[in-house]
Amino acid sequence: MTHPPYLSPAYRSTVLRAPSRAPVPFKADPDTIELTSPVFGHHEVGSLDCDLTRQHAGEPIGERISVSGRILDAAGRPVPNTLVEIWQANSAGRYAHQGDRHPAPLDPNFTGAGRCLTDDQGRYRFVTIKPGAYPWRNHANAWRPAHVHFSVFGTAFTERLVTQMYFPGDPLMPFDPILQSIPDAADRERLVSAFSMDLTEPEWSLGYSFDIVLGSTPLETP
Repeated sequence: MTHPPYLSPAYRSTVLRAPSRAPVPFKADPDTIELTSPVFGHHEVGSLDCDLTRQHAGEPIGERISVSGRILDAAGRPVPNTLVEIWQANSAGRYAHQGDRHPAPLDPNFTGAGRCLTDDQGRYRFVTIKPGAYPWRNHANAWRPAHVHFSVFGTAFTERLVTQMYFPGDPLMPFDPILQSIPDAADRERLVSAFSMDLTEPEWSLGYSFDIVLGSTPLETP
């Protein structure tokens, strides 16, 4: 597959973010980096971290969904006991972050961040609220499609994939320069979840399936 280029002019912030010079080799001892970087252990992942609808005193507003899938390596083998993190906007399209000034309401019962460890089969599961679209000023009348950010850590802190998950049928996807920066249509489809009746729970939540294949799922663009 072909990953998005670092510089994608339609995605305006890459003009400032994309490197303009050749990368500088990093000569530090990787073991030293591991000792000075954050360390995630099993005991740090709480029982409610994977259910973003139960992290506060009340129920969040919006459409409850569950998102589940498998983390696989390039050979299709499951990646067990790896840390998966997500973050997202609320149902009104606003992040619980001081930098988000979109004039949409905040939800006091929704922070929009969660994490879990994959099981022996590489499977993860989150319960959350379907995020809303939001304006982002990349161009005239620019709106981001509903999406969930994913982070997957490898066997070391320096091994990390960050990507995004979109929802099937979203009419904003063809207008999103972040998604469209991926040149191949089949690769873009790898970032779109699939509605799953098997994951849908009666009178509780709609279900979406989203597998992440390391080396095949496109990285999030800069």
